[in-house]
Amino acid sequence: MNEMARSASMTGWRVRRPGPIDGGPLDQVREPVPEPASDELLIRVLACGVCRTDLHVAEGDLPVHRAGVVPGHEVVGEVVAVGSAVGATGTDDRFAETFAVGDRVGIAWLRGTCGACKYCLRGSENLCPRSVYTGWDADGGYAEFATVPAAYALRLPEGYTDAETAPLLCAGIIGYRSLQRAQLPPGGRLGVYGFGGSAHIAAQVALARGAEVHVMTRDPAAQELALELGAASAQGAADPPPVQLDSAILFAPVGTLVLPALEALDRGGILAIAGIHLSDIPALNYQRHLFQEREIRSVTANTRTDAREFLALAGEHRIEVTTRGYSLGMADQALADLAHGRFTGAAVLVP
Repeated sequence: MNEMARSASMTGWRVRRPGPIDGGPLDQVREPVPEPASDELLIRVLACGVCRTDLHVAEGDLPVHRAGVVPGHEVVGEVVAVGSAVGATGTDDRFAETFAVGDRVGIAWLRGTCGACKYCLRGSENLCPRSVYTGWDADGGYAEFATVPAAYALRLPEGYTDAETAPLLCAGIIGYRSLQRAQLPPGGRLGVYGFGGSAHIAAQVALARGAEVHVMTRDPAAQELALELGAASAQGAADPPPVQLDSAILFAPVGTLVLPALEALDRGGILAIAGIHLSDIPALNYQRHLFQEREIRSVTANTRTDAREFLALAGEHRIEVTTRGYSLGMADQALADLAHGRFTGAAVLVP
């Protein structure tokens, strides 16, 4: 660890009292810069996206995994120290890479898996029972410095600012996996329910692949953004789209929207639910909502393969990332604005 980081302290935010965001669940702290373990990198945070999952951690919608955790898992940073075992020969992790001080890297949600269970061995590491997550099980990027296991650090595409890159690391990656889970056929009709940070990126990926995209969201500004990005239509959150859908993705954490989304599906259509948290789903009517081989699928985190595939795609096809910038000192305000729908696109903290 270099002497600058070793001797320094840093500013960050910790979730001290999980509860409603307007009640102030986060405390701003000043504390020593963390020491990287032998297999970790120490990152100076350049930007950190504000994800709805951070809000779920802060408000207690997700159970506490680490008391007083630093949230944030859309982290763009510069390597300032490298653990002694990073890049060592003999590792059996196929994702292990050699990193150097000065490299620009990303930290995403998935932080660790066992590598030995049946899920890891079959390529479904996101289902690993011993998986751990940045900003939930370990401290994340709402701070000036953060650590990450080198095997879970990500190379970043060129052509994006730090603020534009940050939302790609969760909003983009999970949107990409949601598209995979929704199995949209070539040239198919996709419904997008909710149009925040993840949805506005996933819609662009679908459009780049030739899909016809229809957006359902309550926010007039988000409807306008959807049309500007190329959506064929944009209407209210529970309104029927003008055509039947081949696939749909529910990004809004609102269980009542599952019913209209299923009703909008054509025969054989698939609804993927992208969030880690969802309010209760009302009772389904089998004939109306599920018959004719309609399906509901959940989306559970992502694999590192998903992340690498999406970031490669982002490097090849320019994605317009709509951001709202906040200083690190305004992290609590950024989460409150997210909770109350005060902006479109994705919020990003810049230390």
